[in-house]
Amino acid sequence: MFDIGVTKLAIIGGIALIVIGPERLPGLARTVGTLLGRARRYVADVKEEVNRSMELDAIRKMRDTVEEAARDVEASVQTHASAFSEGIADLDAPHSVAPDYPRYRHPNKKWRLKQGAIPHWYKARQGMRTRALSGAARVARHRPAPH
Repeated sequence: MFDIGVTKLAIIGGIALIVIGPERLPGLARTVGTLLGRARRYVADVKEEVNRSMELDAIRKMRDTVEEAARDVEASVQTHASAFSEGIADLDAPHSVAPDYPRYRHPNKKWRLKQGAIPHWYKARQGMRTRALSGAARVARHRPAPH
């Protein structure tokens, strides 16, 4: 926005030193810095408020589209429900036969027990771990002994 370089700042500082004086220049610099900080915060607050209002408008538009889609789905369900109930009335005729589905049979798997490729007796003979430890048991097992 403003093209202020180091040389221009030095010239402005020199003129301010001559006009204002060396005893009041630090206080003026503090005041100017405070005012600039307030102005920046004010501009940031205004930008944040504008962004918030834009997001609020976007959320309102999104809510409207979702409500419209929900109304469309509801109307579609109503039409299909009426068509379905009319179809059920047609299916209640004595000539309709229910399809014959196979009965459910439980697979009888021991899904909690993992079967390993190494037999249990071999693991026991070799000193391998044969049971899984819980997290708490593992922590208790490897906790250093109190002195």
